[in-house]
Amino acid sequence: MRIGVIGTGYVGLVVGACFAATGNDVICVDRDAAKIRMLKRGRIPIYEPGLEELVRRNREEGRLTFTTKLPEAVRGAAVVFIAVGTPTSEDGSADLQHVLAAAREIGQALSGPTVIVDKSTVPVGTSALVHDTIAAVTSQPFSIVSNPEFLKQGAAVDDFLKPDRVVIGTNDPDAAELMRELYRPFTRTGAPIMVMDPASAELCKYAANAMLATRISFMNEVANVCERFGADVDQVRQAVAADRRIGSAFLFPGVGYGGSCFPKDVKAIVKFSSEKRYRFRILEAVETVNERQKIRLLERLDEHFGKRLKGRTVAVWGLAFKPRTDDMREAPAVPIVEGLLARGAKVRAYDPEAHEVAKRLFKSRITYARHAYDALTGADALVIVTEWNDFREPDFARMKRLMRQPVIFDGRNLYDPAQIRERGFEYTSIGRP
Repeated sequence: MRIGVIGTGYVGLVVGACFAATGNDVICVDRDAAKIRMLKRGRIPIYEPGLEELVRRNREEGRLTFTTKLPEAVRGAAVVFIAVGTPTSEDGSADLQHVLAAAREIGQALSGPTVIVDKSTVPVGTSALVHDTIAAVTSQPFSIVSNPEFLKQGAAVDDFLKPDRVVIGTNDPDAAELMRELYRPFTRTGAPIMVMDPASAELCKYAANAMLATRISFMNEVANVCERFGADVDQVRQAVAADRRIGSAFLFPGVGYGGSCFPKDVKAIVKFSSEKRYRFRILEAVETVNERQKIRLLERLDEHFGKRLKGRTVAVWGLAFKPRTDDMREAPAVPIVEGLLARGAKVRAYDPEAHEVAKRLFKSRITYARHAYDALTGADALVIVTEWNDFREPDFARMKRLMRQPVIFDGRNLYDPAQIRERGFEYTSIGRP
């Protein structure tokens, strides 16, 4: 099948490479000429395990091509995916300008019957807007499908190739059948293909992400209560997770969630619900708790050093919002580093993948260590923000020798408090005595 993908960001690149991997001919388009040149050389502009190899292999085999010219991706395609960004507007709503601009250009380029798929995360009602935008500029027959993505950064390729479910939102039976055919290679082990109306499909992604964000904020609130009473959040979490109705996923306390999805989607569902005169109070609280949680470690540093951080060197391990990605959008590390700088501290940071992204954010205001231990030399404290595997079993004796003061503020509860104190460290974590 010939497929066009509009946008070569995180979602578009995964979609294009994975559909090409099952034998489809895929053309991905992006206005960023530098990005397209990079992709044509077999390199990708983001870090995502397994994706660069998948792109390179399918490009070499001729099934995956890249262009800056949208009509080349649309003409002759049976299916065209819209996978452009929907950033948060100032009022919290999803900004649809890129989606509607892509829809307009697609309509102008249509040369025959085409299924046009909203793959971007869009508010309820966007399918109708996209339909009307395209219908205004073409007389060619087309159908609109909402097909939300459920990709985890750091595991996106596996998520696409082995999905939990595929959601297809359309009122056109023929378009639904074409989408079933397209996704059948990925659902042979029994993952359901769920066909529903467009509004329900559009809400699925928001509801899923809002639920996961709620679990994170809830457990962070439990951790904060544990600190007040001297309870151990790990013990509480394990007992709660043992309930088969609840389970263990997304119940780990820390410094809050970040990334390109949870913050944006929580804001968006609150906003579009309010437009129908419904106040989503739970998610308002989820967002408030998360923003507050991001500065918890700063408060603990203030307590420890008596608000005297000026001139002190603080090492930071982890800058990406989660492991296995270089994405720093809404990352807890950003307000933490900014807070340290505002207090006059010198920041020396290390992340296995996010250094280049961090340099665009912080520029020369912080020092970028080449290795984790390099960040510790002469440090008055270590702040752990991202739970990379690299940090789970370090050489504590070496750490203690390198640091000016053996003080650790662990925002991800990586270490056993009793054991690390026996090694001579002062240790602060989240929700544990």
